[in-house]
Amino acid sequence: MKARLTALAILAATQASAQDEMTLMLDWFVNPDHGPIVIAQEQGYFADEGLEVEVIAPADPADPPKMAAAGRADLAVSYQPQLHLQVAEGMPLIRVGTLVATPLNCLLVLEDGPIEEIADLKGRKVGFSVAGVEEALLASILGNNGLTMDDVELVNVNWSLSPALMSEQVDAVIGAFRNFELNQMEIEGVPGRCFFLEEEGLPAYDELIYVANPETMDADMIRRFLAATERGTQFIVNHPQESWEIFASTATELRDELNEKAWADTIPRFALRPGAVDAGRYARFEAFLEESGLIEGTRPVSELAVDLGEP
Repeated sequence: MKARLTALAILAATQASAQDEMTLMLDWFVNPDHGPIVIAQEQGYFADEGLEVEVIAPADPADPPKMAAAGRADLAVSYQPQLHLQVAEGMPLIRVGTLVATPLNCLLVLEDGPIEEIADLKGRKVGFSVAGVEEALLASILGNNGLTMDDVELVNVNWSLSPALMSEQVDAVIGAFRNFELNQMEIEGVPGRCFFLEEEGLPAYDELIYVANPETMDADMIRRFLAATERGTQFIVNHPQESWEIFASTATELRDELNEKAWADTIPRFALRPGAVDAGRYARFEAFLEESGLIEGTRPVSELAVDLGEP
């Protein structure tokens, strides 16, 4: 009997240590947008799925999809708009899951500033950080309000979106996240106001997605990852305050008013079914980018996104 118990103990220890290792590259430093990942890690949901997940914040926000495409990361957090451009350029990537299922990007202005409607941007300065997609989004918003890109002056503010707006270096910024910059400005005592892209005639899209190399990815491992993060999202929705306390306890820099406000604002935007694909959403955004002249031709949704749960 003792020998049998010892054998069982060895087997259990072996199973416990036989976790599949995977690497996840974040899109940016850890913040409330990554809530389901952090909660899945802290609550042991990854371990329950037989996974040991190494979560890495990038030195350069442009690196994660490149790392996934090159096989140097199993998964990367990226953005749906960027995915379309990268696939069109031939980068071997595909969306395998969704983290934040609504746009966060907005056109941000001062609440008490001169811009009451988008038409007021004529002759004004608009700050941006990422060329390409953000310019296409802005061009579409302007066009829907009787303006063109020639009517505004673009200013690259190099990621200092809200500071550039609050200091009135620019009159508006595109690329601000409604769950962060709005809260940051409120805390600074200079409130802002968002024009929401999906309310200005642009197709809705998934802000944050998980991407992988379709040729080398381990589909089973990714399914388990998504199952764990789905549990993480469910825990956050069911226990918003407790989940915030767990999240904030993981790093000193997270325990501040901005992150707490952003946490509350991000909860309704997490994907409740991270594996599911809205094919129409990807087809519409692909068509939008072609119409905007950012890509040539369109690709079928199957080359852009996949639901690994489908038979």
